[in-house]
Amino acid sequence: MKKAIVLLLTLILVLVSIIPVFAEGQGEAKEEITMLFMPGIADPFYFTMEKGIRAKAEELGVKVIYAEYPKSWGPEAQVPILEATAAAGGIDMILIAPTATDALIAPLKKFYDQGIEIITIDCFIGDGDYSKASDYDFPLSYIGTDNTLGGKRVAEELAEMLGEEGKVFCQSTNPDTSSVIGRVNGFTAGINEFPNMELVGVEYCLDVQQKAQEQTLAALQANPDIVGVFGVNVFSAQGAYQAVVNAGLTGAVKIATWDATLDLINALKEGTVDLILAQKPAEMGALAVEWGYKYLTEGVEVPKKIIPGFEFFTADNVNDPDMQQFIYQ
Repeated sequence: MKKAIVLLLTLILVLVSIIPVFAEGQGEAKEEITMLFMPGIADPFYFTMEKGIRAKAEELGVKVIYAEYPKSWGPEAQVPILEATAAAGGIDMILIAPTATDALIAPLKKFYDQGIEIITIDCFIGDGDYSKASDYDFPLSYIGTDNTLGGKRVAEELAEMLGEEGKVFCQSTNPDTSSVIGRVNGFTAGINEFPNMELVGVEYCLDVQQKAQEQTLAALQANPDIVGVFGVNVFSAQGAYQAVVNAGLTGAVKIATWDATLDLINALKEGTVDLILAQKPAEMGALAVEWGYKYLTEGVEVPKKIIPGFEFFTADNVNDPDMQQFIYQ
């Protein structure tokens, strides 16, 4: 009888010791977190951002649904893809580069009202201030470059190359996109700080490289004393420098560009581009996944703005091993 009691007590003690461990394991088992990545357009910047997202998602065990890359920039291309991709359900968070400041508010608010959290990357909706009460205050955060600062710094660097004098032209892309608005405003403000410099025009190519080339050529013909051109994104920059090359003005017209694609880096090495601002798209993507994961699993408060820095490529540092990490892949 005593042996039976001892055996029973031993069994109870074993069960008591196992149950907390089992319960702890059960408590740690969470449903898989699912995020949807909605890029702005098919280009090297967003391909690089996706690589950052994939790496961080794998590290944290997050499932990411990758929407089809739009073939053109704008709500009319982006929103149908977003809605079709999200229709399957089961999405906890959308990571999106909104292609318009106003036109994306309503579509994203609809998802938010369904219980899906939103983080905007690279571009924002409204004026980007999600901390104040407004009809666009629902995203958790904007993660991206300070485009106004970047545009101003480009103006300063270009002015230094030009001896702080002369006429310059800005080849832009989409006038209703937050990132572009910031770059143009920053560049304009920067050039205005130099009394002997003049911004003779801003044109918008709508992400069509051939149109950027044509617009830049027209500006050079209308203002033959232009000495500098700023291309605010991949397509505008590539069109702008090609126009200068075709006009036989390489070297006489300095080219400042935004986005460190392989094509632009090679152009810098060849001497047909003079300055490149490199954003950090992979870091943006990784930060979006990391902060989204922290919010969904721990309820951590996400900063309303998270601003990775940027780097400048010039002929002096383009081959520097430490700079290669900033080239878009």
